[in-house]
Amino acid sequence: MSATAAARKRGKPASGVGAGAGAGKRRRKADSAGDRGKSKGGGKMNEEISSDSESESLAPRKPEEEEEEELEETAQEKKLRLAKLYLEQLRQQEEEKAEARAFEEDQVAGRLKEDVLEQRGRLQKLVAKEIQAPASADIRVLRGHQLSITCLVVTPDDSAIFSAAKDCTIIKWSVESGRKLRVIPRAKKGAEGKPPGHSSHVLCMAISSDGKYLASGDRSKLILIWEAQSCQHLYTFTGHRDAVSGLAFRRGTHQLYSTSHDRSVKVWNVAENSYVETLFGHQDAVAALDALSRECCVTAGGRDGTVRVWKIPEESQLVFYGGLPCQWGLHGSVALWGLSKKRPLALQREAHGLRGEPGLEQPFWISSVAALLNTDLVATGSHSSCVRLWQCGEGFRQLDLLCDIPLVGFINSLKFSSSGDFLVAGVGQEHRLGRWWRIKQARNSVCIIPLRRVPVPPAAGS
Repeated sequence: MSATAAARKRGKPASGVGAGAGAGKRRRKADSAGDRGKSKGGGKMNEEISSDSESESLAPRKPEEEEEEELEETAQEKKLRLAKLYLEQLRQQEEEKAEARAFEEDQVAGRLKEDVLEQRGRLQKLVAKEIQAPASADIRVLRGHQLSITCLVVTPDDSAIFSAAKDCTIIKWSVESGRKLRVIPRAKKGAEGKPPGHSSHVLCMAISSDGKYLASGDRSKLILIWEAQSCQHLYTFTGHRDAVSGLAFRRGTHQLYSTSHDRSVKVWNVAENSYVETLFGHQDAVAALDALSRECCVTAGGRDGTVRVWKIPEESQLVFYGGLPCQWGLHGSVALWGLSKKRPLALQREAHGLRGEPGLEQPFWISSVAALLNTDLVATGSHSSCVRLWQCGEGFRQLDLLCDIPLVGFINSLKFSSSGDFLVAGVGQEHRLGRWWRIKQARNSVCIIPLRRVPVPPAAGS
């Protein structure tokens, strides 16, 4: 019997290639049978396995894998990457610095341009159209004087108001609270050791542009200089031969200009407590005076009907003729002037209307005028029961009425705040220079009128 036959009888697999091949065939058949069984009863499981494999392939790589890639970055590549990042940061910083420099240069250039235009008297900001007429309930009334208010000033920082009246007192008011901060009482005539003060009607006041000095003038020909913060008396200037009717500080300096019913204009140095010079030219009493930053001042005459610009260094003057002789606005007109012409550029007659019986009408007197510096906004006062706001037209060629603000009494003084946020009116029962009428229903008071601005929408097509 052969070895193969003996092996079959024992039931053992035959050794050699043939036996291996037979076993392989049996295993392949079993695997194929198992696959067929799975395909018949487990098709759903095959699909789930397939979807899991796809999600695994689309899933984001783990941080560990990214760290492994970063670890694979060479030292030279890392230096190059950091250098590029540093250069990008430097570029962004330089761009930000360049933008900041350009913004500052634009601001400086704009400010310098405004300063040059202001010195030349050509700066004009158009704000009048943005002003909204205030309601009567919004007007704040400050009462403290016994007689009519004659003059007032606002401090450069808009924090306080100084008012003076026929009762010879000066009161410093807080704009925010409306309370009295200081009171300079009336001085009695002939009393020795008396506290400093005025013993007659205070007609005018002025405050320096730095808010350090306050000057006040009265009917007794005196000019008193005060420290504005504490209201402490510093000096007394004498020299005028009649009532002091106008005071103004030159902007940016402590040079003081004064004018009087004696027809003269005087120059003083307040910081050095000294008199400088006297200028003559008016043919009658001078009603008012004002000044800006140039070394010159402007005066308005009374019956001589002239407005004069005084050039202090040259000791010369420009004379402008109003056409109609008047005393303190008795004919009720408001005029706009330019230095290039001797006549008004614009003249608004009967600016506050007429009063009186039919056939005997007379215009309301103009008792006060104020302008918001370097803008086209003007305010006028009378005893017509209102303050009127006007807009200067382009080139100062016309005056257009904006609105009326109701106030009963003589509007003896008007002042705009530096910011233009409010207008202050000094109201009295009588005119500041006399007792021609008495309005009994009026209240001697300081009125703070808010000026709210509403931006004007641009015109269609602009």
